[in-house]
Amino acid sequence: MPKYIFVSGGVISGLGKGITAASIGLLLKSRGIRVTNVKIDMYLNVDAGTIRPQEHGEVFVTDDGIETDQDIGHYERFLNESLKRENYMTTGQVYKTVIDRERAFGYNGEDVEAIPHVTDEIIERIVRAGKVNKADVVIVELGGTVGEYQNGLFFEANRIMKLKWPKNVIHVHVSYLPVIKSVGELKSKPTQQSVHVLNSMGIQPDFLVARSEQEIDKRRRERLALFCNMHDEDIISNPDLDCIYCVPIHLEDQKFSDKLISKLGLKSKRTDLKEWRDFVDRFEGSKKEVKIALVGKYFATGNYVLKDSYICVVEALRHAGAKLGVNVIMNWFNSDGDEDLNKVLKGYAGVVVPQGWGSRGVEGKIAAVRFAREKKIPYLGLCFGMQMAVIEFARNVCGMKNANSTEVDAKTKYPVIHIMQEQEEYLKQHNYGGTIRLGSWKCKIRTGSLLNKIYGVDEVAERHRHRYEFNNEFKEKLEKCGLVVSGMSPDGKLVEAIELPKKTHPFFVGTQFHPEYKSRPLSPHPIFMSFIEAAAKNSKS
Repeated sequence: MPKYIFVSGGVISGLGKGITAASIGLLLKSRGIRVTNVKIDMYLNVDAGTIRPQEHGEVFVTDDGIETDQDIGHYERFLNESLKRENYMTTGQVYKTVIDRERAFGYNGEDVEAIPHVTDEIIERIVRAGKVNKADVVIVELGGTVGEYQNGLFFEANRIMKLKWPKNVIHVHVSYLPVIKSVGELKSKPTQQSVHVLNSMGIQPDFLVARSEQEIDKRRRERLALFCNMHDEDIISNPDLDCIYCVPIHLEDQKFSDKLISKLGLKSKRTDLKEWRDFVDRFEGSKKEVKIALVGKYFATGNYVLKDSYICVVEALRHAGAKLGVNVIMNWFNSDGDEDLNKVLKGYAGVVVPQGWGSRGVEGKIAAVRFAREKKIPYLGLCFGMQMAVIEFARNVCGMKNANSTEVDAKTKYPVIHIMQEQEEYLKQHNYGGTIRLGSWKCKIRTGSLLNKIYGVDEVAERHRHRYEFNNEFKEKLEKCGLVVSGMSPDGKLVEAIELPKKTHPFFVGTQFHPEYKSRPLSPHPIFMSFIEAAAKNSKS
């Protein structure tokens, strides 16, 4: 029978439960155990597709086309494998299934209740995730923090599974130990309270992962063990580290995989983290700095700047940098801010314009594209960033004054970007959730193009998330002006990638797809590799 590891959080959100869950997956996989990770989000949304990035971080898309929480991206990067829609669950999905079943008389006239019907559906989905991924161990991250009213049913499902299969279910609680500056020490009481709340739900954690700014000391470890009803050796220290990729190594230095395997009663091979350690060594040892400017509009929330809104792009740049032995320094610029981008972008070795939606900040992105094109700064446009590159080229090279996307200006004379035909009806019906072009689609690459050289093949499959596209009515005119359409859908209907010739620009590439979704520490994406390589050369001049 498969084993199950539940991972919960305490005290505050944003602790790094996802990184802990991903690290556990990596450690067990390194021992020859087949694992998979599941993320449960507590919101009533059916998926993450309609949530603002500033609200919940970047949306991640799987090959089979479900819009998920960004933690699924962390799991894929740490496990170095693609996950499925079964690896993601929300309260909305569960409730919708239960209600639809009830409407179809699926419960044979029973009164449908939270327990057992909702908890049964949760357990069934967790078990199914293990089956479709052929996993020996399923690691389930419970979103939010313990004690929140909206996630109680998922903790109850955890309790029921432990009751049914006591030797096959364990619980890892990730909790925070704050440092009060006026006192000058780590305080364990918030974590003690968090575990007590967990106990009140009928769950005793098997391991406590202590998140803190610094290592927990012997005194704190003893106090936690005593008041949380645990053994000292089951308290795992997880302090702030230089990078998230150091976390598995730090956990393994405490023999965490041995302890997990022992509790689960599993047999395993000797740990093999050589490739991962080599990657981290390269990541931390990179000396040459390459400055990259990211121009987006989902950074700002009040007085704060959020990196999570574009986390896949950030990590893809880091993966490429580590592979090439360069330290990628990223700075964020708000495309709808007051800054003169022509001034602030000076001195950067490369410019990235990532994904986006709507009209806000469009002119700032177009200005960034123009700067990169005219100053011959390596440019990478991702989805919306490709569309902005097409608009800028149409306006400033082809003379199409005020060319635009119909998403921004429905009455533009030159709609070089327009809505996909089948999408128009969805918008009229206000049918936004899960209706856009999603998941993995094939792309035919133009022979002899830069993209062809980057991939080394004539066809690839990349993940999509968009509703608007390149307007083929302008394709011939744009190509006559020098734009290269280097990627098309196999049926020749959709433009998937554009670029400028090498003789015109050292590196200017835009993709309608999202290569960042498939970049991983041990296998960086070739587009990001080529971009950073070009940026590194540019930084020499």
